[in-house]
Amino acid sequence: MSNSKLIFDLELDVNSVPERIIMNSSDKQAKDVHLKSLMVAGWDSKTKETLRVDLWTKDMMVNEMFIMYHQTLMSMANTLEKSTGHDKLAGALRDYCDFFAEQTKIIDKK
Repeated sequence: MSNSKLIFDLELDVNSVPERIIMNSSDKQAKDVHLKSLMVAGWDSKTKETLRVDLWTKDMMVNEMFIMYHQTLMSMANTLEKSTGHDKLAGALRDYCDFFAEQTKIIDKK
């Protein structure tokens, strides 16, 4: 069995707000990737809770955050469908993503 690690280095200001987020992986698939935002979620099966880390740098623009949320939600819809087979739920989430994109004006209304 092989192992791989994801490493996130944070450079924080005096108020502990991230100024830089740098991602690396032990298998070298990611090397010094500079991120403006990071969302990590994991499932704790003992407590039956989702544990989250959400970070963003000072220079992350609101519109960029809207795009990131949209892409993340779409990815979650795809994963939901693939992992559970619940195409109706995944479709409902995609419908919400369309609404989100229109409301944030990150795509043109058709």
